[in-house]
Amino acid sequence: MTSSMTAFARTQIQEDWGSLVWEIRSVNHRYLEPHFRLPEAVREVEPALREALRKHLHRGKVECSLKLQLAEGQQQLSVNESALEALQSVVNKVETYFINASGVNPLEVLQWPGIMDNKEANMAPVHAAAIKAFEEALLQLSDSRRREGAELEKFIRLRLEGVTGEVESVRSILPDLLESQRQKIMDRLKEAKAELDPDRLEQELVILAQKMDVDEELDRLSTHVSEVKHTLGKKGAIGRRLDFLMQELNREANTLSSKSINAGLTQSAVNLKVLVEQMREQVQNIE
Repeated sequence: MTSSMTAFARTQIQEDWGSLVWEIRSVNHRYLEPHFRLPEAVREVEPALREALRKHLHRGKVECSLKLQLAEGQQQLSVNESALEALQSVVNKVETYFINASGVNPLEVLQWPGIMDNKEANMAPVHAAAIKAFEEALLQLSDSRRREGAELEKFIRLRLEGVTGEVESVRSILPDLLESQRQKIMDRLKEAKAELDPDRLEQELVILAQKMDVDEELDRLSTHVSEVKHTLGKKGAIGRRLDFLMQELNREANTLSSKSINAGLTQSAVNLKVLVEQMREQVQNIE
């Protein structure tokens, strides 16, 4: 099923140890680019979170934010007395060299690495809940991306029918258009009272036919339309493939425009370009 890369999901868990809230936002990106904002208390589960994310998503810039509120008593602060004594010994030694040195600020001492011991309670339930809630948020996000992707697919299929209609329209007018251009050449020669050189006339008609030979472009347009439809039915990430096909469709529309010798053919080429550009803009959001 076609998936969009733009979505939002939010999950929340409330337990005896406290509460946590996950918020995940994703937007279009060429590759999968996850960003995590985690409290230090759950930092160690980030590898598991990244692995879970890769199982659900293939492309997109994904911002994952976790807000954690621990209940009172879950975390206790204490002083590492041995580290504090070692620091005091160093301070005393320094003071022997700097007699006039100002006193030590206790708050600054507490900020010294290793002085504070963060004796945490058992965080295993918190870690497990964080992973579970994250997976639930990912499921919500994936569902949202698929719903939006389904709408994008409808939009693209409708434009593909428009492309097919333009191709059929051009095919239907080509025989009459060629005959009309042939008659114009004949009329101009008659008006100029020029002798009709059969070889010269044949040469002009061959040049005209070559210039108007757009069968190959029309065939490729039809082939690309079929391939886009086939790609839309595939599983997994299809956005890059669709983007490539949009480029090919646009290339054929440009070639058709360059070969145009008639206002109707030119208008069809313009219509094709508009349809392809509309699809290309939506394809940028498909995973």
